[in-house]
Amino acid sequence: MAEKKTSSKSSSSKSSSSSKRNVWGLNKISFWTIVAVTIIYAISIVLSAIGGNALMTATRIMQGIATAVMIVIVAILAWRYVKSKPTVWKVLYIICLLIVVAGIIVPLCTGA
Repeated sequence: MAEKKTSSKSSSSKSSSSSKRNVWGLNKISFWTIVAVTIIYAISIVLSAIGGNALMTATRIMQGIATAVMIVIVAILAWRYVKSKPTVWKVLYIICLLIVVAGIIVPLCTGA
């Protein structure tokens, strides 16, 4: 009986430590994504300050890429939340994702 308590306590501590590692990995990925996107935005700000049509185009493209990277990460996390929900949640997820993607692509194509 004492062995069963010990083994169950040991297995519960293993599962909680593995979930802590997953959260730490997610936090780490989020942090380094923000750092990378910050660098991209900083470069685009410098290019924007320098001016010129070609540089403005490069600035818009870099900002679009940075935004897309952040949205991809958020979309993956949102799918993890939605995949176990009813179908209505999945449909809402897909509609929102399509609108967000259109919101990134349309301004890049129109040059606005």
